[in-house]
Amino acid sequence: MEKITDTITYVGCDDSDLDLFESQYKVPNGMAYNSYLVQDEKNILFDTVDRRKEEEWKENVLKALNGEELDYLVVQHLEPDHSSGIDWVLQKFPKAKLIASAKAISMLPNFVDSPTEGRTIAVKDKETLKLGNVDFTFITAPMVHWPEVIMTYDAKDKILFSADAFGKFGTRDADEPWDDESRRYYLNIVGKYGPQVQAVLKKAAGLDIEKVLSLHGPFLNKEDLPHVLDLYSLWSTYTPETEGVLILVASIHGHTNVAAEKMKEILEAKGQKVHLMDVTRSDTHECVAQAFRYPKIVLMACSYDAGLFPPMERVLMILSHKNFQKRVIGMVQNGSWAPSAAKTMKAILEPCKNLTFVEPVVTITTSLREANIPAMEELADHLIEA
Repeated sequence: MEKITDTITYVGCDDSDLDLFESQYKVPNGMAYNSYLVQDEKNILFDTVDRRKEEEWKENVLKALNGEELDYLVVQHLEPDHSSGIDWVLQKFPKAKLIASAKAISMLPNFVDSPTEGRTIAVKDKETLKLGNVDFTFITAPMVHWPEVIMTYDAKDKILFSADAFGKFGTRDADEPWDDESRRYYLNIVGKYGPQVQAVLKKAAGLDIEKVLSLHGPFLNKEDLPHVLDLYSLWSTYTPETEGVLILVASIHGHTNVAAEKMKEILEAKGQKVHLMDVTRSDTHECVAQAFRYPKIVLMACSYDAGLFPPMERVLMILSHKNFQKRVIGMVQNGSWAPSAAKTMKAILEPCKNLTFVEPVVTITTSLREANIPAMEELADHLIEA
């Protein structure tokens, strides 16, 4: 537990043992499941936690309440990593009311077994409820990143309870830059919903915010917000964050890696900042995040079963699902007898908006040769000019 203000206590939990968040995202520094208790004239709990930490969370809540009753549970997000304790609250505190969006209340039977009739309060966008001495204003945030999400503004302490927005991978005390794991978190989980994030940012723009309390990751203070909001503005509008060229390479036997190193050398000789990632050994979701970070990308991959080497195929499929757009793409393919990688890469990405594919497509037949260098030089020039 941790006191955040005179009236707000952190009752969430860090999960240092988790290896995969949502069974797919690597979290080497674990994950935080955040929950907050407001204790003023009324006792108001904001969200619960994942079942992995439910028992620890219950102890935190009861210790913070110190024998008092709970008056309200605000359910901002029903995803299972934040809702496993709802049943316990309904049973342990029979007089407590549950506050949520109408959509969340309609979804509750999917997540709880306890009866909720007469115990729910549906709130609308920008609706304010006075709960004891505190005015709470609720902001609907549909598809950030589920349809039922709300955020809550505490006017007394100038706190924004932001649901999953502004969260990150890692426990709250993880010794790592906020930008890196928040970027990977946002672009892989929320990235598809840029327009919806933009709408919520506009709703919150007029609020006087001293602190943001997300459901994942550390608390954000007022001095953090300009930088954080700048990043969210870039990410949610699919605007490149960093100048330069990203090379993503997927090689079976290493020959395409040699070509990627040569491509990097060519681009750097032309004054470009280059970031090279081997998608067979890098975290897939970090590759996705970096693809959103850079304006220009060279995809270099082997042909495989008349298609594309699967590690690259997986990265591109995720990008396509996440609304990837507004980028310049160059392609280098390797194929010993029937090159098919470039055709497949383009087919995966063609549904994406505002992608510019530059020529030439460079084809390597097994290993890089001097005869390939002029085409790679030409591709580099066209990529820079685009």
